[in-house]
Amino acid sequence: MMDWTDRHCRVLHRQLSAHAQLYTEMVTAPALVRGGALHLLEHDPVEHPVVLQLGGSDPSELALAARMGWEAGYREINLNCGCPSDRVQSGCFGAVLMTQPELVRDICTSMCDASPAKVTVKCRIGVDDQNPDEALPAFLEVLSEAGINHVIIHARKAWLQGLSPKENREIPPLEHDLVVAMKAAFPHLRISLNGGITSLSQALAFLERGVDGVMIGRAAYQRPGDILGHADREIFGAAEETCAFVALDKMRPYISRELANGVRLAAITRHMLGLFAGRPGARQWRRILSERAHAAGAGLEVLDMAEEAVRDAATEAA
Repeated sequence: MMDWTDRHCRVLHRQLSAHAQLYTEMVTAPALVRGGALHLLEHDPVEHPVVLQLGGSDPSELALAARMGWEAGYREINLNCGCPSDRVQSGCFGAVLMTQPELVRDICTSMCDASPAKVTVKCRIGVDDQNPDEALPAFLEVLSEAGINHVIIHARKAWLQGLSPKENREIPPLEHDLVVAMKAAFPHLRISLNGGITSLSQALAFLERGVDGVMIGRAAYQRPGDILGHADREIFGAAEETCAFVALDKMRPYISRELANGVRLAAITRHMLGLFAGRPGARQWRRILSERAHAAGAGLEVLDMAEEAVRDAATEAA
């Protein structure tokens, strides 16, 4: 979700769900430690609970990055051992780390020692020619030995050679049953399932099968009103849910503040295009934001125009 779940995106998502745990886009340890890119740690307090996701392969560097995350206000930090992109592979981190479990043990130990933050891991079921039935439990055993007690498992293998990142999200078959089996095999671990989950009904079905959590990525981004807007009631048992119009109103003070700080409207509204997905007026909403939010000086009046188009379409449909 790099370049997707930035701080503006996460503030929007928090307006829709008070309880869902949010994750940052992956931040590389070298960017923080060597590049001084501290702006990548910026977040609004309203985002919590939010997890900082780190990428890297050097134990000492990741320890420093974890400490920096803690000092920036993050109380949970996730090590990415699942991203299959070429850039990640060239840096020897992401999914390629699943081929180096001893290094992962050292990394996790260093991160845990560096700060009081909870450290978790996100991984695949295996990479390349690994047999997931053997590689995944062996990897979980190493993580457990390193003191990790929460693992998010993307239920697909990653093919580091021959498939693009997009193809790695679609071509390797999903093996949800294997992830469910890992919860039974490692009852002391908190295991969350990721990959191919596109609805809350699917998420509930897997929770009922015993996994501790379900991570939803692109579906939640593309249809935030459908997924996050209903999550508090359907998943967490809250009495109410947040409609898209309420979330939009809650975003206005934040947007006004960011505009005053020099942020362009499009930097925020690009994450809002799917807010009314599947509803009357969704096309007009996307068109107005896409065409007008990039203009110099664009402000809340663009949101007013787009919202009016959605409300008018809903009235006509009724």
